Amino acid sequence: MIDLKKPAEPAASDIPTEGAALSGSGKEMSQEEIDKITTEIVKALKTVYDPEIPVDIYELGLIYKVDFDDGYVEVEMTLTAPGCPVAGEMPIWVENAVTDVEGVNKTKVNMVFDPPWTPDRMSDEAKLELGFM
Repeated sequence: MIDLKKPAEPAASDIPTEGAALSGSGKEMSQEEIDKITTEIVKALKTVYDPEIPVDIYELGLIYKVDFDDGYVEVEMTLTAPGCPVAGEMPIWVENAVTDVEGVNKTKVNMVFDPPWTPDRMSDEAKLELGFM
């Protein structure tokens, strides 16, 4: 699991290695493989933007949790507001972006609203970009 309480590059220690395997490989993942897929998933998440805000959803702090196991990724995310006009589309954008990562075969995105998003979840980069700093 990659637990993304605050937007930041996840540390290798945030990801359990016990029992993790590359999809279809039947072998344990090395720390190097875990670090690589983690980096690639984060890069993929950073390609998705809220169309009303010029900052990617990862830096905005909209991604709460990412789990991956044997090629399957499950993402918990939220929106800046429940009435977001792209609420129905954004999970599809996230699913498509993450599924394009090598080693990922299937992605499921769960929309959650607890805890509610606040600007405190934004990275310093996002706060600077949006004039919060």
